[in-house]
Amino acid sequence: MLAACLLLASPLTPAEEVIHVAYSERPPYLITQPDGTPGGLTGAPATAAFHNAGIPVQWHKVPSNRQLMMVKDHASPSCAIGWFNTPQRRQYGKFTKAIYRDRTWVVLSNAAFAARNIVSLAELARQHDARVLVKDNYSYGNLDAFMTHWQPVKAISTASTLKMLQSVNTGMVDLMFVSEDEGHYIMQHHAAQHPNLRLLAFKDMPRGMERHIMCGTNVPDEVIARLNKAITFK
Repeated sequence: MLAACLLLASPLTPAEEVIHVAYSERPPYLITQPDGTPGGLTGAPATAAFHNAGIPVQWHKVPSNRQLMMVKDHASPSCAIGWFNTPQRRQYGKFTKAIYRDRTWVVLSNAAFAARNIVSLAELARQHDARVLVKDNYSYGNLDAFMTHWQPVKAISTASTLKMLQSVNTGMVDLMFVSEDEGHYIMQHHAAQHPNLRLLAFKDMPRGMERHIMCGTNVPDEVIARLNKAITFK
């Protein structure tokens, strides 16, 4: 379950601890490379930031809830890749500058729900029988407030995004929200195996949010500053 690789861009000093950095396989954001480091839209800039900042790293490929546990646990300095900066998470974490920004949100639905021909969030808000699949402990940015107002039938999953789409395809749920990047990747690489999937772009969808490296409060501010200096996004 763990995939670990040390990056030593500069010699260790006695006071410098290895930072444990967690991520989960989530194309196109996070894709493990042959050398054991994370690549992808958020993985590649995070890997480059740690390397260019000269910060020693041990990579851990673990589920998202385990990533949160590592960040909250002060047993060792830990970070996680690609998380939204939300008020709740700032209570237990520190955030770097953005390493990527999603383009916009889209809806991944099954064919039966797509046949309703909904074209906007305003219309979707009137579909109170809709069954929506959300990831446990995830934030969907501005859509969090929308879903609170909408109050659909909500199912919560701890599975990976690629496993969650099986529930959409088979009709166990009607839809899930994904980023435009992720939605296009799914349709390009997995639509053949899941022929009932449909990608819906609504005209009033909010723009996607920035993604960051999130670290525990025991990660020194100096490490965050070095990472921020090394991050080239924006």
